Amino acid sequence: MILTNSTLKIRMFKLPSLNAQILIAAIAGVFLGWLAHGSEHASSLYAANLVGTLFIDLLKMVLVPLVFCSIVVGIANLRQHQQMHKVWRYTLLFFISSMLVSIVIGLTASNLFKPGAGLQMTMFEGAIQQFEAKSMSLPDFFASFLHGLFMNPFKALAEGSILAVVMFALLSGIVLVLGGAQYDGLRSLFEQGLALCMQMVGWVMRLAPLGVGALLFKLVAQQDIAMLQVLGRFAAVVVGSTLVHGLVVLPLVLWLFTRRSPLWFWRGAREALVTAFATSSSSATLPVTLRCATQHLHVKPEIAGFVLPLGATINMDGTALYEAAAALFIAQLAGVDLNLAQQLVVCFTAMIAGMGAPGIPSAGMVTMVMVLQSVGLPAEAIAILLPVDRLLDTLRTTVNVEGDMVGSLVVQKMIS
Repeated sequence: MILTNSTLKIRMFKLPSLNAQILIAAIAGVFLGWLAHGSEHASSLYAANLVGTLFIDLLKMVLVPLVFCSIVVGIANLRQHQQMHKVWRYTLLFFISSMLVSIVIGLTASNLFKPGAGLQMTMFEGAIQQFEAKSMSLPDFFASFLHGLFMNPFKALAEGSILAVVMFALLSGIVLVLGGAQYDGLRSLFEQGLALCMQMVGWVMRLAPLGVGALLFKLVAQQDIAMLQVLGRFAAVVVGSTLVHGLVVLPLVLWLFTRRSPLWFWRGAREALVTAFATSSSSATLPVTLRCATQHLHVKPEIAGFVLPLGATINMDGTALYEAAAALFIAQLAGVDLNLAQQLVVCFTAMIAGMGAPGIPSAGMVTMVMVLQSVGLPAEAIAILLPVDRLLDTLRTTVNVEGDMVGSLVVQKMIS
């Protein structure tokens, strides 16, 4: 009888939900990283790096087949219901509008608070001299962007070139629809491949609390606190404006179109948002984003399978906001007063650069050079942003992923 009672007690004990485990691990990772900052913890950092890298690698392992299968299946199912043209139109309209709003918020905050006022470019000369920026003009960027769209599909799949994979998957999905019944077997194969990938994602997510905690521990423990204090005003402006977009604008858009509560959204999206914050990669987070959208937010698989992979490659609200604000910050450091026309150039270039930025950690730094050059600012000045970029990247990636999920819900409502 005693054995039976103890067995019952063991069975009654349940672990917290996966959402709660991830949240607890994230808080613990930040706290332990803060404790470890500035002290010698080589073994702890090595272990955290090992666990965090393993988690990201597992997500990347399933990423490419998941993106390919989800888009092909999504296109095929949408075309069967004659809704593809509506999804295309509403998706692109939402992405462009959302990014423009985020850029306007970033520029407005930078003009109001002037984070670069009082600081001198000379205090960063050492960092600028040690940094070599890769220059790329706007025409070169467009040529590179188009070249990245169309490439050998096997090479794209092997190298994980997500934009090229998305393009080949779109074309494959359209061919499946146009081919009709002769491709039924292939369509069924892709559907089974999608189900297989989602099952793998479910397994990987069991490691999410460890992976998220380890990544945040490493991030906080390695921050340069002295430089953060110098650049604190700029970081505060970017964080504040990004939070306005993520906590006010996107939830307001969601409520206006779907009448869904922001709390309902954040509960359902929590796994993806915390993973995005920890990994700073919208592409690596995509498997989790798809899982949250379909299982928790109840987005139809065919819509989520089209909108979310596309959003992870071209919808970068947080990145575009950051690049616009950073351009004004560097202009203020250099004593350059950008007029309205120049700020409009920054706005347009930041939007294009955001769409072309790869979904990897600190991808905004890759396209930041183009934004600076569009108004004649020194490209080498992006070295000034490096000490705070990794920290700010966590927040802007979270808003990028939030924008993708809000977009999928809005698009679903618009075509229903």
